Amino acid sequence: MIALLIILAVVVVVILWAIGIYNGLVTRRNRFKNAFSQIDVQLKRRHDLIPNLVETAKGYIKHERETLEAVTAARNQASAARQQAAAAPGDPKAMAGLIGAETTLTGALGRLFAVVESYPDLKANQNMMQLSEELTSTENKVAFARQAYNDEVMGYNIVRETFPAVVIAGAMGFQPAQLFEMETPADRQAPKVTFT
Repeated sequence: MIALLIILAVVVVVILWAIGIYNGLVTRRNRFKNAFSQIDVQLKRRHDLIPNLVETAKGYIKHERETLEAVTAARNQASAARQQAAAAPGDPKAMAGLIGAETTLTGALGRLFAVVESYPDLKANQNMMQLSEELTSTENKVAFARQAYNDEVMGYNIVRETFPAVVIAGAMGFQPAQLFEMETPADRQAPKVTFT
């Protein structure tokens, strides 16, 4: 009878232990998903600012149609990638698509601002200056949100990959989450938006 009680106590402890690990994994997964939603908010704001920026620039740089079209196309691609990543935060394929699209958009914006530099009237336009300031502020918020997301993903992945949680994670389908890292060091910086 005592042996049966000891076995029953061990089984209860093991079950409680497994429940604790499972709940910890769920908590960490939800935390990185919440952190991604903060990135999503800032990227949506960034993507919403770009059409206004392009419209403001259109009136001044009529001969730079390719640049404006490249920015618009990159914005549309990044917006679609953001929606896919928001549907599955941490999914390596969705995150890779988002990283690639955001890298393309950052490059297109950089080219747009390089063109804007050669148009003094556009640089002095109040609307353009305000939009540029908002974009810079948003870029900083994206960087901050990306860091918070990466911290949460790192914590989740560490717990998921360490013993004994790795046993529960594998059995319960907890997949590794993908960091949101820019592809090259130059991409990690916000586009320069200064008008002097």
